[in-house]
Amino acid sequence: MTKKDNDGHITILGIAGSLRRASYNRALLRNAQTLTPGEASLEIFEIDDIPGFSEDHERNPPPKVVELKARARTADAILFVTPEYNYSVPGVLKNAIDWASRPYGDNAWDGKPVAVIGASVGMLGTARAQYHLRQSFVFLNMHPLNQPEVMIANAASKFDEQGNFMDEKAKDLIRLLLTRLVEWTRLLRS
Repeated sequence: MTKKDNDGHITILGIAGSLRRASYNRALLRNAQTLTPGEASLEIFEIDDIPGFSEDHERNPPPKVVELKARARTADAILFVTPEYNYSVPGVLKNAIDWASRPYGDNAWDGKPVAVIGASVGMLGTARAQYHLRQSFVFLNMHPLNQPEVMIANAASKFDEQGNFMDEKAKDLIRLLLTRLVEWTRLLRS
């Protein structure tokens, strides 16, 4: 039994699907760190320097991809925080997911519990992107937490100038999602 198994601590790897420094989704991920239950920690992985996926390089991936795969494998669970671009998942997030699932048979996401949240300036709060992302979980053999769904609409009015998330009801929902992700992770382990 490893120390992780023995002490019950859960490590969640959080990945935001936006490269913009002041993005609402990056801010949402940072804020989620403060809402994580005490028996868990939320570590952030930045996908900024991941090049476009090419099958020509999948057997000799760049260092940032090697790091992503290692971090995904050691995490107990994954939290994707996705914006919505053109009614779907941002290309940079899909690219990172693709890299970490390749080459075939070396999928770093395999068997991982996963949850999704997202923020958008629109009225649907990343609903379409989240549902598209969930389709990928089937092939990746990830185990999504289905409820609660956290889709932050009208994001421009929910953050202050420093990137602090101000919506208390949504904070409660994120706390609940993270608590349930920890419970889901423990259930899948048993």
